Amino acid sequence: MDKGLRFTFCVITTMLLLRESSQTGEKNDPKILAASKSGFGTDSRGPDQALPTLTVTTILEDPYVMVRSAELEGYCIDLLKALAANLHFSYKVKVVSDGQYGAISSSGNWTGMIGEILRQEADIAVAPLTVTSAREEVVSFTAPFLQTGIGILLRKDTVSHEMSFFHFLAPFSKETWTGLLFAYVLTCFCLFLVARLSPCEWNEPKNEENHFTFLNSLWFGAGALALQGVTPRPKALSVRVIAAVWWLFTIALLAAYIANFTALLSSGSEQLPIQTFEDLVKQRKLEFGTLDGSSTFYFFKNSKNPIHQMIYEYMDKRRDHVLVKTYQEAVQRVMDSNYAFIGESISQDLAAARHCNLIRAPEVIGARGFGIATTQASPWTKKLSIAVLKLRESGDLDYLRNKWWETSCLHRSRDRWSPLQPQALGGLFLTLAIGLALGVIAAVVELSNKSRHAAGHVKKSCCSVFTEEMCTRLRIKENTRQSQETSGRANA
Repeated sequence: MDKGLRFTFCVITTMLLLRESSQTGEKNDPKILAASKSGFGTDSRGPDQALPTLTVTTILEDPYVMVRSAELEGYCIDLLKALAANLHFSYKVKVVSDGQYGAISSSGNWTGMIGEILRQEADIAVAPLTVTSAREEVVSFTAPFLQTGIGILLRKDTVSHEMSFFHFLAPFSKETWTGLLFAYVLTCFCLFLVARLSPCEWNEPKNEENHFTFLNSLWFGAGALALQGVTPRPKALSVRVIAAVWWLFTIALLAAYIANFTALLSSGSEQLPIQTFEDLVKQRKLEFGTLDGSSTFYFFKNSKNPIHQMIYEYMDKRRDHVLVKTYQEAVQRVMDSNYAFIGESISQDLAAARHCNLIRAPEVIGARGFGIATTQASPWTKKLSIAVLKLRESGDLDYLRNKWWETSCLHRSRDRWSPLQPQALGGLFLTLAIGLALGVIAAVVELSNKSRHAAGHVKKSCCSVFTEEMCTRLRIKENTRQSQETSGRANA
């Protein structure tokens, strides 16, 4: 019995000595030491072991941070995951207790996420937090991960109005209509002039009547605009060149007008009387406001622009009525009442993409960016900035932007309609000008050829005959009246 116990004790002791020597050998192995010192060795030691843990404060706002199935998801959550993967840290996310972004209260303390960072209740803030000078004085910001501005969110049926009586003129700008009128008058004048100069159109000025009077030329040009053939019909090559170029001009012009008018009717953007912040101040139908304590509110407070000052005074006097607490409340109020919300344009684009009865006004002011806030002199500020820049360079930020801003309004185009400017038709006007010049040159060549032949018969210089012919053709109406008056007196 004693021998059996001694044998068992010896076996156990031998096994323990062998295991200890094996572990000692592994610790002294240089390959294992190198792996444990590298940055990749920490991930294999169980979940989140030996990783620095950051407390992240955020705010619930669609699509940045949302609660789905008792878990947080959204643009900022995906951004946070990408940053943690790149910088090898773990995190704990908490929603800001007061639901504010961060502003100075009446007591002089900071509220919202900025206040939590200052009170060291959180290490960083990953949220749609705008980088401002006031916030930069108390906390540090990384490079912006999203660029935005200040826009106006409206409901379509509250700002739409009936089309104006002259709505059919909207496809072209005022400059384009002015250029078209000038081109029409100039072309008709060239038709009148060339028809009088060309001997092929008017062979014997003293005996024949020229049908291309100035009124007839105007009628001919108007008929081409309506794609209708009218009399008189051109005979000379010079007149036909001008007529052909004018017909080409009118066909292209009508095609551009019809296309732009169709786009105008389908887009409906011209039905927005509120295009700018100045339009918003001048109207009296809609109330307008922004988030209470947001950077947008203080932007208008600190701005020296008179229009911006008027907006701030309006919101400040009606603070309890027009300022909203959350972004969701603002969107709901725009949808339910005559209210215009002033806020971040990128968030308004999301609201317009998900609610097809909403639209953002074209003007955007105060270009700004969303950044990650950290404590001042934090070692994470530069690391996070570099990581954000790497995500931007790799296209990951663009991917997240497209993922969370995907529109459900498939029928709606994001392109803004605008009247057609003269620059868009510059080549068309240039072609018309070249055609008119060629027509005038052809008429002069035709008249000079006839003058050369006539000079040989009357034995005069070609220049003198050319001058006489030109004067006769340009004064023929006056000469005809004088001859008719003379013949009338003779008959009397």
